[in-house]
Amino acid sequence: MSDPTSTKRSVAAGTSIGAAAIMVTVGILQLFQGIAAVAKDQVFVVGLDYVYKFDLTTWGWIHIGLGVVVAAVGLALFTGADWARVCAVVVAAISILANFMWLPYYPWWSVLIIALDVVVIWAVSTWDPDRA
Repeated sequence: MSDPTSTKRSVAAGTSIGAAAIMVTVGILQLFQGIAAVAKDQVFVVGLDYVYKFDLTTWGWIHIGLGVVVAAVGLALFTGADWARVCAVVVAAISILANFMWLPYYPWWSVLIIALDVVVIWAVSTWDPDRA
């Protein structure tokens, strides 16, 4: 019979590699989303007034910067280094906050990114590469 703790760690290790891939993909997509917002693309519809309302161009630059950072940390996460794991948790938390505030512009995308960031945080937090 296999050890449930060992199985859980194996799943977390595999999910951490997946989390790195998710972070790179999300970073690239946020970069493209930011470029579209800066270019004032017709994809984004500004709805009702929202407490966290910024100019669409400002949001575009925020997503460009965040996308570059998320992708870079995702690439670093493939190494399994402790600093990359800590950065991944911090960057994913910032991404959750930014996408929460981005909800009125693109709600379904924001909810999807928030869910993926939660998976990233869980995977990176539960993976111990020394014990795998």
